Amino acid sequence: PKTMKISHITKTLKGTLLQSVEDTNIQHLLFDSRKITFPQNALFFAIQSKSRDGHHFIAAAYQKGIRNFVINRNDWRVADYPEANFILVSNSIEALQNLAANHRSTFSYPVIGITGSNGKTVVKEWLYQLLWQDFHIVRSPKSYNSQIGVPLSVWQMNEQHNLGIFEAGISEVGEMEKLAKIIQPTIGIFTNVGAAHSKGFESDRQKIGEKLALFRNVDILVYCVDYELITECLH
Repeated sequence: PKTMKISHITKTLKGTLLQSVEDTNIQHLLFDSRKITFPQNALFFAIQSKSRDGHHFIAAAYQKGIRNFVINRNDWRVADYPEANFILVSNSIEALQNLAANHRSTFSYPVIGITGSNGKTVVKEWLYQLLWQDFHIVRSPKSYNSQIGVPLSVWQMNEQHNLGIFEAGISEVGEMEKLAKIIQPTIGIFTNVGAAHSKGFESDRQKIGEKLALFRNVDILVYCVDYELITECLH
């Protein structure tokens, strides 16, 4: 991906630079201290979830050479890491998503967005195998289709590509709106609707409606008419 300076990232995220050491050029985004490859140009997002607080892995990341962090705890002792830049935001996941959405908006080549209850990764890989000789494709790694996986996937976009293929998966109401802003697809593929992740929705109709949010601004939408409820929801 393109590099972006810490000062620019801070402005993009509307964050606060709590501690500034060097206006580093950032190229890689991370949230897992176990998967660090290029620490000198990486930005670590300390993400809080119901089961884990990413701030507790800052020390491990710092020891491995990471010197740029996004945090959402204003009580964190940044002075314990004197060689690091710290950006304070209100929500680390939303900051990651906003940064990726801003990055996506700088490119105008076609982007295929894929969602559905099943088959997202298979369809993405089929398309890649069919198209790679004619296009320079950027695509989701593995099954990176979550609230964290999608922004990490889209961050890979650069000027050398001329087609993007990204998958998006949701498990509850409101999630697809966020992913749609990141992927901004021009072509949509709706694979199917099934029982997967149904607990987060009141009905299949509601689940389809939420998934369709990904395709609100697409030029072309591909789906199977055998799924009558999808057709009904589209109309």
